[in-house]
Amino acid sequence: MSESRPEDLLRLEHDGPVAHLVLDRPGKLNALTLAMIARLDALCGDLEADHGTRAVVLRSTSTRAFCAGADVHEWSALGAEGMWRRWIAAGHRVFARLAALPMPTIAAIDGMAFGGGLELALCCDLRLAARTARFALPEVKIGIVPGWGGPARLAALIGASRAKQMALTGAPVDAPTALLWGLANEVVEPDALLGRAAALAAAIADGPRTAVQVTKQLVDAAASGAPPAILDALAAGFISGTDDLAEGVAAFREKRAPRFNRN
Repeated sequence: MSESRPEDLLRLEHDGPVAHLVLDRPGKLNALTLAMIARLDALCGDLEADHGTRAVVLRSTSTRAFCAGADVHEWSALGAEGMWRRWIAAGHRVFARLAALPMPTIAAIDGMAFGGGLELALCCDLRLAARTARFALPEVKIGIVPGWGGPARLAALIGASRAKQMALTGAPVDAPTALLWGLANEVVEPDALLGRAAALAAAIADGPRTAVQVTKQLVDAAASGAPPAILDALAAGFISGTDDLAEGVAAFREKRAPRFNRN
């Protein structure tokens, strides 16, 4: 039986101001192929141009796996040059594009998030985990290394020592440990995962778009070492001229809920 089209394996669905990036390759535990990476690239382009989307949920149709990582059968056949030029470079570029989306992103993780699947989740701003979720960088067990920025993003999130423990042993970390380490923002029961992710995305989407997106950029820039005093001053100057700020101040003075622009 032939493989489904990339647009069937990774698709974009909309629920008002919230978009859902849906991984749908359950028979292969959502293992990522080059075609799926190219599809993610195209969908990121769609989101960049979509001013109506205020938040994004990245999720799976399978409870067994958020994403089991890169498709070993595909990358192992590429050879050294193909591995670097096609696999590593493409993954880095597209994952960086996902991380840089203007709107906040939430990964809803059930089952395994291993290898490239964990690296994919690390590109999101927030990670919600089902209690049954497991996280790992298992590449060392088959004599390779993580190739899509996982060690750097993981170390920035949970610290170098814990990142080394995961990368050097390849052993999975369960959801409660992920929460304790700061890898997961919240842990919920499996049947509550998608509802909680949708609710959190809706709460973010209900806020003023410019302030939300600038705040995301502030945090990302500060995490990269930019001076926060300069960042905050520039951001405040930019925000000061927006209609959303005027509405927020008026609502505060009038003791009512703000009515932010939804266009």
